[in-house]
Amino acid sequence: MAVEITVRYLGELRCEAVHGPSGTSLVTDAPTDNHGRGESFSPTDLVATGLGSCILTILGIVADRHGWDLSGARVRVVKHMTEQGRRRIERLETEVSLPGAWDAEQRRLLQRAAETCPVKSTLEAGVAMPIAWRFGAEEAES
Repeated sequence: MAVEITVRYLGELRCEAVHGPSGTSLVTDAPTDNHGRGESFSPTDLVATGLGSCILTILGIVADRHGWDLSGARVRVVKHMTEQGRRRIERLETEVSLPGAWDAEQRRLLQRAAETCPVKSTLEAGVAMPIAWRFGAEEAES
């Protein structure tokens, strides 16, 4: 299944992303340590956000399947950027907090599910990212 996200540059290192299926939008801002104002999620913050929300979503699917209550569940992701060389995410420290009592089998199932979240799997394996370019008059044709 393909999902289209359209991103438009707003100026001053800000972009607006629109989720094709829903029309929901969000604005990103460059972080203060990379020439921005840091007034919204940065693009790399969205990667960390994607990891945390993916883990909780997968846990929610497992919990629903078993009739378990995940009320109050939280994921905390701490993003670390490289300090030398090419700027990139170096590490995403993740902590999952699940209130309530969980037996050993429930813990095993939930932990295994979190390890298979699609965002985590993608970040660990890498993903093909071809870039097509359109300049000037070529843009009008699309």
